[in-house]
Amino acid sequence: MSEILVGFSSESSAFFYMWVLAALAAIMVAIAVERSWYIIVRANINAPGFMQKIRSLVHEGDYQSALNLCDAAPEKALPRVIAAGLRPMARGGQLDFRTIQNSVDEGTLEVIPKLQERTGFLAMIANVATLIGLMGTIWGLITAFRSVSIIGIDAAEKSRLLADGIGTAMNTTLMGLAIAIPAILIYTYLHNKTIRIIDEIDEHTVKLINLITGNQ
Repeated sequence: MSEILVGFSSESSAFFYMWVLAALAAIMVAIAVERSWYIIVRANINAPGFMQKIRSLVHEGDYQSALNLCDAAPEKALPRVIAAGLRPMARGGQLDFRTIQNSVDEGTLEVIPKLQERTGFLAMIANVATLIGLMGTIWGLITAFRSVSIIGIDAAEKSRLLADGIGTAMNTTLMGLAIAIPAILIYTYLHNKTIRIIDEIDEHTVKLINLITGNQ
C-alpha cells in the first residue's frame, strides 16, 4: 500500500496517471452509490405483493382506491406506470384498450430513462481506467528502459530511475484494475436489476390492461 501511495507524490513519474485514476475512482464511487440507492431502494418495490392489491381493487371496480395506492409510492417505478394506466379509469367513463395502452406507454417512457441514466458510465469508467493504467504501464517501461541508456550517471542513480519506472508500470496497472473490476461488477448488478424492474413493469402492465378491459 505504501508503494502505491508513493505514486501520488509529485516526485514520482506515475504522478499524473495516479491522480487521474484517483479522480476516476471518486466519480465511479459517486455514481455507484447514487445509482444503487435509486435502483435498489428508491425505485424498487415488491411487485407481486403490490400488484395483488391493485388487481383486487381493479377487479372490484374501485379504480380510485387503486390509484391512491399507487400515489402513496410516487417514487417507485412500477406504481408510477400503473398509476398512469389507472388515471383515465379513475376519471370515469368508458375507455378503449388503445387509450389505456397509450397512458401506460407514456408512464413507461417517463420511468425507464430515469432507471437507466448514468449506469452506463460505470462500464465506461471501467474501460477508461484500464486504458489509463495501460498508458501508465507503457510510460513506466519507457522510463525504465531510458534510465538504462543514460550516460554520465552512476549505477545507484540508474537503479533508482529503473525502480521508479518499474514502480510506475506496476502501480498504474494495479490502480487501473482496482477501479475497473468493481466498476464492472457494480455495473453488471445494477444493469440486471434495472432489466428486472423493466420486465416487471412490462409484465404487470399487460396483465393490468387485460384485467381492466375485461371489466369493461
